[in-house]
Amino acid sequence: MDEGNSKIFIQNSIPGVSYDVAGQIQMIWEVVKAPLIVPLLNLGVYICLASPSCSSWKGFTWVVVIILVKLFWKKPEKRYTYEPIQDDVELGSSNSLRFLCKSQCSMKERFTKCPFGAACGLSWPADRLVIQVLDDSTDPAVKQMVEQECQRWASKGINITPEPDFLRRAIPFLVGNPEIALVQARWRFVNADECLLTRMQEMSLDYHFTVEQEVGSATHAFFGFNGGWKDRTTVEDMDLAVRASLRGWKFLYLGDLQAKSELPSTLRAFRFQQHRWSCGPANLFRKMVMEIVRNKKVKFWKKVYVIYSFFFVRKIIAHMVTFCFYCVVLPLTILVPEVHVPIWGAVYIPSIITILNSVGTPRSIHLLFYWILFENVMSLHRTKATFIGLLEAGRANEWVVTEKLGDSVNNNKNKTGDAGKNKTNVTKAIKKPRFKFGERLHLLELGFAAFLFFCGCYDFVHGKNNYFVYLFLQTLTFSIVGFGYVGTIV
Repeated sequence: MDEGNSKIFIQNSIPGVSYDVAGQIQMIWEVVKAPLIVPLLNLGVYICLASPSCSSWKGFTWVVVIILVKLFWKKPEKRYTYEPIQDDVELGSSNSLRFLCKSQCSMKERFTKCPFGAACGLSWPADRLVIQVLDDSTDPAVKQMVEQECQRWASKGINITPEPDFLRRAIPFLVGNPEIALVQARWRFVNADECLLTRMQEMSLDYHFTVEQEVGSATHAFFGFNGGWKDRTTVEDMDLAVRASLRGWKFLYLGDLQAKSELPSTLRAFRFQQHRWSCGPANLFRKMVMEIVRNKKVKFWKKVYVIYSFFFVRKIIAHMVTFCFYCVVLPLTILVPEVHVPIWGAVYIPSIITILNSVGTPRSIHLLFYWILFENVMSLHRTKATFIGLLEAGRANEWVVTEKLGDSVNNNKNKTGDAGKNKTNVTKAIKKPRFKFGERLHLLELGFAAFLFFCGCYDFVHGKNNYFVYLFLQTLTFSIVGFGYVGTIV
C-alpha cells in the first residue's frame, strides 16, 4: 500500500480554543463526553429514579398500612391473648415470674442514678426482680458512682428504665402467647430539644418507630429488635432479631409503651453511631442472606420482606441512592446538559418521600427542609460505611461506644446550690477535653462542598433549571458539617 496515500486525521484542537492547558482539558472533555460520560450519566439517572420511586411507593404503602392498623386492625390486646396481672394475696410473689432487668451505664451522668431508681421502682415483687448493671464506662468517676448506687439500692433489699407499670403492661403478652419472643417498647428521647442535631435524629427515629416498627409488627411480626448479643457483627441486636425470626418466633411492638433513651448530641459521637448502624446491617446482610433463603421455617413472603424491604431497600440501597442522586448525579447533569432529569424525579418524588417521613414528628415539620439537606450530607458517611460492611473491609467490625452527655449541659445552666455544685463536680469529671479545630475537620465533606459550589456557580451562569438554589444550600450544609459545627461542642 502506498504510504503516501494513507492518512490518519487527528484533530489537534477545537476551533476557537487556544492550544493551552485549558484548551486541552476542554478538548478531552468533548471527546469523552458523548461516547462515555453521557451514557453513564443517563444510566445513573435511570437507576436513581427507579429506586426513589420504589422507596416512595413503599413509604406510601406503609403509611396506608399504618392508617389501616389504627382504624381497623385490632389492638395488640385483642390480637393476642392478654390477661392483666392480678396480685394474689394467698400465693404472694410466687405467682410472679422472675424478671431480669438490665440497666446500662456508659459515661452518662443522666443515666447513672436515674435508671437504678426507675428499675428498682418497678411495680414488681422485689424478691422476683433482678437488676443487672451493665457498666461499660471508662471514666473512673462514673465507675465509682455506679458502685455507690448499686450498694445503696442493694442495702434496701433489691438485687441489683422504665415506668413503674412497664412490666405489668408488657409481661402478659409473653405469658399468654408462647410464640412471641419479645415485646419492644418505643423509645422516647429525653434530650431531643438539646440542639438541632438531636432534633434531626428525632425526626428520623420517630419515623422508624411510628411507621417501620409498627408495620413490621402488624404485617410480619418482625422488626429490628433493640438489644441482644453475638460478636460476629456490630449490630448484635439486629442479628438476634433475624436469627430469632428464622426460628419461627414472632415479635410484638407496642407503640404506646415507652422507654426513655438519649440521643448523641455531638457530631463525633453521632458519626461513630451512624457508621455502626450502616456498616453493621450491610455486613450482617452479607453473612445471612443465604441462610435466610435456605430457611424452611419461615414463609416465602416473610423472606421477601426481610431480604428486600428490611435489608436491601432500607439498609443498603437507601443510603447509596440518596447520596448518588442528590450529591453526584443531579449536580453532574448541570455540567452535561445533554442529560435530562424529569421534574417529577428531581422535585415531586423527593417531596413525597419527605412528607411521608414527617408523619412521625409533626412538631418538627418546620425543620423538614434542613433535615433533607442534613440527611444528604450524612448519606455520604452512611454510603461509605455500607460499602465497608458489604466488602468486610478494615472498619467493618469497629466498635466505638456512643458517647452521650446526659444532662451535663442543661444542669450547668439551670441548677444552683449544693445540688448544682455536686452535678458540676461530676460533669467536670466526665467532660472530655475540648477538641482542637483540626480534629473537627472532615475533608471528604469539604471536598463535596467545593464540588457542589462549583456546580452551583456553573448553573447560576449557564443553567436553566435554577438548581443553584438547592446546590448553594447543600454546599452550606456540607461546609457546616465539614468544619464540625453541628451539635453540642464540648
